[in-house]
Amino acid sequence: MIGISKLYCGTVEASDPLRYARASSSLPSHLLQFSLDKRPVVVWNTTSVCNLKCIHCYASAGKAHPELSTAQGVDLIQDLKAYGVPVILFSGGEPLLRKDLPQLIEAATRSGMRAVISTNGTLITRETAHILGDMGLSYIGVSLDGLAEVNDRFRGVIGAFDKALKGIHYAMDAGIKVGLRFTMHKRNYTEIPKIFDLMENHAIPRICFYHLVYTGRGSSLMEEDLGHAQTRETVDLILDRTKAMIDKGMHVEVLTVDNHADGPYLYLRMEQEGNPRAADALDLLRMNGGNSSGLGIGCINWDGDVYPDQFWRNKVLGNVLEKHFSEIWDDPANAFLQQIKDKKNHVAGRCQRCRWLDVCAGNFRARAEAATGDPWGEDPACYLTDEEIA
Repeated sequence: MIGISKLYCGTVEASDPLRYARASSSLPSHLLQFSLDKRPVVVWNTTSVCNLKCIHCYASAGKAHPELSTAQGVDLIQDLKAYGVPVILFSGGEPLLRKDLPQLIEAATRSGMRAVISTNGTLITRETAHILGDMGLSYIGVSLDGLAEVNDRFRGVIGAFDKALKGIHYAMDAGIKVGLRFTMHKRNYTEIPKIFDLMENHAIPRICFYHLVYTGRGSSLMEEDLGHAQTRETVDLILDRTKAMIDKGMHVEVLTVDNHADGPYLYLRMEQEGNPRAADALDLLRMNGGNSSGLGIGCINWDGDVYPDQFWRNKVLGNVLEKHFSEIWDDPANAFLQQIKDKKNHVAGRCQRCRWLDVCAGNFRARAEAATGDPWGEDPACYLTDEEIA
């Protein structure tokens, strides 16, 4: 994640990580990427069932598959807590289709972990929002692909946008922080200005702009990914709109996700503009370390399989029904896992000679493998020029 509002607009001072001692147990959520202990944030795809049919779903969700029971889920949560995992993100499929989701959230929050969910938002009722708030849920990320017409076309259900917007307001009324999740590609990137307008008009305080990853049903959109020039223009737009909102006095958090070239690009723009925070931003980007698959983020599937991240679902590291997550995550005998944790020394091509390798860590490996067949090949979504990386 690249914190646009934090790095470009200075909404968080560069000294904050030092002020919070950089231990994940004491860091606020927006600074977890700067922790020294680097226990992973864990995405748990709790179910394969979904009420929508999103064309870019990385999990190819929809039909029911065997999933961890409530008791197994509670045991998993306790194991993650014992290992020091700071945050668990309940995802799916659609996590709200699990009737025991409040119980699982409560198990996490009572243990001292932060619990968040990623949802399409259509199933959030007023009652559901209050139940989730009472269980201690701290954040809900709602996925949208644009305003009503575009969103509903990509989600496969007419009325999904209106239901999601109602769900957002129910959650905010219940005191839960809500943010948007928007996956960018050629068919919807022109909706981004409208999404910023939506944030302003509905006082939505956070948004994550995801670069497309070619996995699951998203693999069918590989040819629909933004070209390099379009990506640069889009990142510039995100920077400009973020600054405009913050200049208005709005308290918003804007991030881009899954393309770590955004970090060097952000720094180069700040340097070109003579931004006095440019050096501090670069320091924070180096502290972040770029792609953290297999290190700062991990994923557990509905059947217990463990992946390096939620997109890299063909790389099974183990299963939590057979071993504790900590045993899987720290297994010195898993050669591929150890390579992932040291990915800067294994990436090939332009990445090897890139001066931003310590900032980017070779960008997104799942996308590189999907495009080239080689997990250490070049990520085609890197839009930095040869001159910029020299």
